[in-house]
Amino acid sequence: MRRDADTATHDFRAAPRAKIAPGAGLVLLWAPVPLPDVIRLGDAPLILGREPPPGGIAIAAAGVSRLHARIHRAGESWVLTDLDSRNGTLVSGSRVRSIALEHGDELRIGDAMFGFVDHDLESYVTSSEPPLFPTLIGGARVRRLAAELAAIARADLPVTILGETGTGKEVVAQAIHAASGRTGRISAINCAAIPTHLLESELFGYKRGAFSGADRDKVGLVAHAHRGTLFLDEIGDLAPEAQAKLLRLLETRELLPLGALTPEKVDVRVVSATHRDLDALVAAGKFRGDLFARLSGHVTRLPALRDRKEDLRLLIPHLLARHGATHVRASAAAMGALCHYDWPYNVRELEAALRRALALLGTQREIELSHLPETIQRAMEGYGEEASTPSLPPPAREAPRAQAPDEASMRALLERHRGNVTAIARELRKDRVQVHRWMKRWCLRPEDFRS
Repeated sequence: MRRDADTATHDFRAAPRAKIAPGAGLVLLWAPVPLPDVIRLGDAPLILGREPPPGGIAIAAAGVSRLHARIHRAGESWVLTDLDSRNGTLVSGSRVRSIALEHGDELRIGDAMFGFVDHDLESYVTSSEPPLFPTLIGGARVRRLAAELAAIARADLPVTILGETGTGKEVVAQAIHAASGRTGRISAINCAAIPTHLLESELFGYKRGAFSGADRDKVGLVAHAHRGTLFLDEIGDLAPEAQAKLLRLLETRELLPLGALTPEKVDVRVVSATHRDLDALVAAGKFRGDLFARLSGHVTRLPALRDRKEDLRLLIPHLLARHGATHVRASAAAMGALCHYDWPYNVRELEAALRRALALLGTQREIELSHLPETIQRAMEGYGEEASTPSLPPPAREAPRAQAPDEASMRALLERHRGNVTAIARELRKDRVQVHRWMKRWCLRPEDFRS
């Protein structure tokens, strides 16, 4: 029999959020019942379950035992111990008895899912204030990003947006333009999608007779963006010749169409975006350093979806509503898979997965695991099985974690598996989140190893 959430032992609504101190804790990923956004860990052990003792966290969700799990401090580590629960406790997809938690671990207690953070918990506390940009969907960290963008939106600064494929760079560019107060339009061009020999004419336009086939004047995207915003997506793929012309535009605020003799004044704010490492491109001589300096009036980096999984419970209903499915929700099994998957192509991949699910739903109103793409279903293979490393006899000592591979070993794994992080995690018998952490340590990107 479920207890009403209002009678939960831990009344998180009564605790002022402003008093949450920096430190370790749990961040809610998803639960079918009301739970706090964050749960702070303190000196006393924390008990989680359906009916925990005073000071514990009551989770009135399916699959939760009366006393399910305990988290306590052991030296410099936080140790999670399963309290002989009926359905077990999962850490990053593996069933454990007792284990030392690592930053970024995913915890599943019944149908409730949390992320463990070992520092800076207060940065995950969501404000009750309305979001500054309704199109930027996310929790506390996305809201801080929105506040940063709102502060520079009206400044006459070029902006560079960095982030992996599918993180929403174009959405951010549109939000900056909407808040800029500029009266012109936003003109967008994907520098990687247009052949090099056409890119210059697309950007700057041309005059009649400039080349064979130019039988009339053409206005380029820069002129179209007069008094507005020019969005250059995948700026890292901009051809060297176009880089020089763009640098001149930024320096002089003038454009010279192909075949023209007199430059034209233009008022345009440039917002660029790329998934590439511009510093590395500059160092390799593939991108002009003076242009990079001009574009970097303000640089913002968008987090990968795997690094902000607490936003899934906000993104999923938003994306479903975008496709007219406000009546549809995801089941606990589907949410478990969506939270466990690492989303190499980020929000774009999430939206594609949900659109596929909607196409398969028919008259149903709940997305199940079977409706999700095969890549997500494959990632659930072995989910819920016993951890490969032995769990601890609590509370004597902490479970050792696998030694991190060195850079050469990590490169060899990426090459052998062609950038397939799931396959690497399976070989190492580690969670994909941990593999991503190791790759980040050596500045390795899986997409660089994919054919």
